[in-house]
Amino acid sequence: MHSSLRNHIERVVDLSDQEFGYLLAHFEYADFGKGDLIFQKGEQVVRAYYIVSGLVKLIYHDENVNEHIVSFAMEDWWESDFNAFFNRSTANYTLKCLEATKAYYISIEGYEKICKEIPKIQPFWFQKAIGGFASSQRRILSLLTNSPKVKYEQFLKDYPTLSQRVSKTQIAAYLGVSRETLSRIYS
Repeated sequence: MHSSLRNHIERVVDLSDQEFGYLLAHFEYADFGKGDLIFQKGEQVVRAYYIVSGLVKLIYHDENVNEHIVSFAMEDWWESDFNAFFNRSTANYTLKCLEATKAYYISIEGYEKICKEIPKIQPFWFQKAIGGFASSQRRILSLLTNSPKVKYEQFLKDYPTLSQRVSKTQIAAYLGVSRETLSRIYS
């Protein structure tokens, strides 16, 4: 199981066995069941999660309790309420398991200690942050400018395996359209 985390990191930064051992000592491992809430809106966010297997969704509930899916994270992806994680504050989102999920997690203190003690790991974190930021900007632009049909086609192109793992209702919530609109697109 450790090999998945090591392989993930070493796509960017080579680590010696000693360095990886030190890094791994700052991670914990957890198993979550389908439907489990990893954290909820209003709770202190103290961890960032690397998904080994399974699927989670980051959701926002508005004042009318409508669910808006901010992101999905599956194998080899990271997820958290990163604003709350890095600012040591409470969550604006809820992180929920859509499947049984295995994950490694790290605290902000562990993250900071690793960055200080193994400086060559910083390009890895930087690449993850930039990738997430760029992806978020593409998604925002799509939400603002694309028709529901184009949004759905782009979703299928960008995440072909994910579309087989989540319901059309959840895809609609992610795309910011109604389930009925999504049904009309491909009925």
